Amino acid sequence: MRIGIVKRIAVVVTALVASLGVMAADKEMCCSSCGKTMEGKTVVMLGDSYVRNHRRPFEESWHAKVASRLGMKYVNFGRNGSSIAFDRRKDGFGPAMTERYKEMPDTADYVVVIAGHNDADYLRTHGIEQWDEFCKGLDTLLSGLREKYPEAKIGFVTPWAVDRQYFKEVTDQIRKACAAHGVPVLDMASMGVIDVNNPEFRARYFQGPNDTAHLNAEGHDLLLTVGEEFFRSL
Repeated sequence: MRIGIVKRIAVVVTALVASLGVMAADKEMCCSSCGKTMEGKTVVMLGDSYVRNHRRPFEESWHAKVASRLGMKYVNFGRNGSSIAFDRRKDGFGPAMTERYKEMPDTADYVVVIAGHNDADYLRTHGIEQWDEFCKGLDTLLSGLREKYPEAKIGFVTPWAVDRQYFKEVTDQIRKACAAHGVPVLDMASMGVIDVNNPEFRARYFQGPNDTAHLNAEGHDLLLTVGEEFFRSL
């Protein structure tokens, strides 16, 4: 009788231990899926004033806040006025990103590019004859990043859907080129979160009522959720 009780107790204990093991494994899987494995990883942000945050500290940007939230090491390689494909040194904005990326840190776990606004405006002011140069530069940048960071997760964020000439064309080309290179895209132009063409929206969420590029701190906070989801998806 006592032997039977002991056996039953042993079975219960064994089952309990197995159950706790499963729970621990589930917890470990959950921690992995919720992004805690990103803690301590380095993310390098490359781009224009969308990255540098124009006249405000880049620490106020959604990408800096997301990196901080995830416990990542954050490197900001943004430059106001920078273009993907066009050299703008004569305008005081430095070389194209096809050259600038070569000066980035040699190692990174994540690389996220936010660019295209200045390329669209450059095409508008200098002529569509520059289109092939833009396409070639975009391809060169994506190829170069893949070569420089073969093990890194690379992502691209489009400009907003600004209602000006060549923004749609530039954004479409970014989508196509990134698809060809296997680079995930956070398509801000089609998400509808940033109502860039609405004057009232700009007055509240941009750095100025006539600004169509640079969010203020409150505007950046609108992108914390989608930005974090994008980082986790890379």
